[in-house]
Amino acid sequence: MLKDSEPKQDRTDDSDISFVRLVGLLLDHKWFILIFTLLFAVGGVIYALLAKPVYRADSLIQVESKKGAANPLEDVRTMLGEEPKSDAELGILKSRMVLGQAVDQERLDIQIIPNYLPIIGEFLVRNGYERPAFLADADSDFLRQSMWANEQISIGTFQVSQELLGKPLTIEVLDNNNYRIAREDFFSETGKVGEDETFYDGRIKLRIIEIQAKPGVVFNLVKTSQLAAINNLRKRFSVSEQGKESGLLNLMLNDTDPQRAQRTLNAIDQIYLNQNIQRQAAEAEKSLEFLEEQQPVIREKLSRAENELNKYRTDRDSVDLSLETQAILERLVSLESQLNELEFSEAEISRKFTKTHPTYSALLDKKQQLMRERDILNNQVKNLPETQQQVLRLSRDVEVNQQVYTQLLNKIQEMSIARASTVGNVRILDEAVVQPNPIKPRKMLLVVLAIMLGGLLSVAIVVLRSFFNRGVESPEHIESIGLPVYATVPLSEEQNKLVRYIKYKNERKGTNVAFGVLAETTPADISIEALRSLRTSLHFAMLEATDNRLVITGPSPGIGKSFISVNLSAVCAQVDRKVLLIDADMRKGHVHHAFGDRSDGGLSDLLSGRNSLEEVIRETSIEGLSYISRGMAPPNPSELLMTEAFTNLLKRVSAMFDLVIIDTPPVLAVTDPAIVANQCGTTLLVARFQLNSSKELKIASRRLETSGVVVKGCILNAMERKAATDYGYGYYNYSYKPS
Repeated sequence: MLKDSEPKQDRTDDSDISFVRLVGLLLDHKWFILIFTLLFAVGGVIYALLAKPVYRADSLIQVESKKGAANPLEDVRTMLGEEPKSDAELGILKSRMVLGQAVDQERLDIQIIPNYLPIIGEFLVRNGYERPAFLADADSDFLRQSMWANEQISIGTFQVSQELLGKPLTIEVLDNNNYRIAREDFFSETGKVGEDETFYDGRIKLRIIEIQAKPGVVFNLVKTSQLAAINNLRKRFSVSEQGKESGLLNLMLNDTDPQRAQRTLNAIDQIYLNQNIQRQAAEAEKSLEFLEEQQPVIREKLSRAENELNKYRTDRDSVDLSLETQAILERLVSLESQLNELEFSEAEISRKFTKTHPTYSALLDKKQQLMRERDILNNQVKNLPETQQQVLRLSRDVEVNQQVYTQLLNKIQEMSIARASTVGNVRILDEAVVQPNPIKPRKMLLVVLAIMLGGLLSVAIVVLRSFFNRGVESPEHIESIGLPVYATVPLSEEQNKLVRYIKYKNERKGTNVAFGVLAETTPADISIEALRSLRTSLHFAMLEATDNRLVITGPSPGIGKSFISVNLSAVCAQVDRKVLLIDADMRKGHVHHAFGDRSDGGLSDLLSGRNSLEEVIRETSIEGLSYISRGMAPPNPSELLMTEAFTNLLKRVSAMFDLVIIDTPPVLAVTDPAIVANQCGTTLLVARFQLNSSKELKIASRRLETSGVVVKGCILNAMERKAATDYGYGYYNYSYKPS
């Protein structure tokens, strides 16, 4: 009787064993892993060849510091530590102002999408394969509409209404001078090459310059919005600085068309250069306007100061300054000149920054410092005689205004020259050039990644299948649930040669059926040797049984119960014993196939009274072995087995034969095995290697026990030699043949 005990723990089942088992599992499935990985490798190679390559164009721009004659007012910013920021230049390069002009200039908002052959069409065109001669006049629309190498159209004007932005239009070539334009089922009109055409009630304006394609070739024409084109360009465009604050900017643009990538990047470079020059010229223009506005004001102040000084000297009969007063005058004039320069700069900076800006704050601090020095000198002037003070003040006003006016005239002249010769602070060091090799796809890396992915995925599949496969793998597994193992039957390659696939009427799926008895055709097979060992074990096990009847059952279908029953019957008959094999699976029993016979005239016919016992017992080619087939499939097999006729049958055949072996259906599927086993002295379960779990065996045993049946033991069938199980459980079946 099955004991409800916990599985026995194997003390040697540690992490080392798990690792070795994993290695063995991979070795068992090495061909699956190899083929799966090879398929991924082939897929990677095909993708690498067919994928559209992406090329990269790059250029180099230098942004110099603003200095020199470009703008005299910039000297103050340089003095105060204000330098151009590279981040600002990076932002300008990626702005809609620059990229939008590039989109318009290169017409990136117009997409011409050819109609390629599926999968390989683009590869053929990319590698220059022209339309084959035998396809030149193909009748198939599929082949006629596909584009080949050296077939193209050139677009001049293309404008659409707002609702058609981003919507594909179909251009079908009629001949080199005519075409048809259509959009799904909305409209279909024709146009001429080289002429401005209007379609779809004025919503489309199109001018095709040239067509070089066979009649029937189809192109898809799409007009996107400028914003969408700018966003697409921005995704493919990148700018980075070489080093920190170096002023060297690397520009890169990715595109599937190398020529378009080069043209577009050159356009971006030139647009950025032009806007920089225009910005510098605009600054010079604004500065010149400011200086010209100040010129009449300063000239008026100078004239007024000169008149006041001359009048005072005339009134005082020409007063001269002492050396000390002269020195004070020179210092005051210098301070006033610097303050006036800061006034100009403040007027310029105030248009760009607030007073809290660091540049503005630094200018104000400088201005306060000069004003404090001026106040100190003014206090010294107060200690001079009244006449000296007045002459000094008037002379100071004259000299300061004269110096300021002279500086103003010089700056106006400088700004006029700067405006006429503005070159900006940006120069293109390297024009755009396309690298010869595409950046995508990286073929070798792609193939390597495909191989790695295929290997990892195949290993994961093997491991997951093993994880979810809870089938027993050794006798120890079965014995751990308290069920003795009477025999371990290896998987027979010779038996597989006898198996054929058949399908019964009204059944969706068929089953594998053995046509022949392995013990007769290949008596030296290793699995037959294992059944001979089982024969010996059963001889002693059945000594305590109440009768000579043996029931063979199992938890599920397809585990080899019939194989065990047929061949065990044969090896038992080979030792001069009279053996009867009964196929009690009246639903799908196929024991009769092993003997090359029919199913009708069997057990169901006997139990229903249509045939007698003598009529249903059939002899076989194996001496001492007889069998009863399942008979015609009845509607009520369980009820037939519960009749008195079945009980009488068992009593009669037990007296007629030395051993009666009964093959029954799966115990977890139907109740037939419990009914049969309840009238037999010995019952054995069959479990298939790596198919039936220990839990299934435990449930099957308990189901029989609830019917009063004691399960004697188990037979582990179809045992395979696998690397995954060799380490932990061993494999102890050997062939022993005469030399």
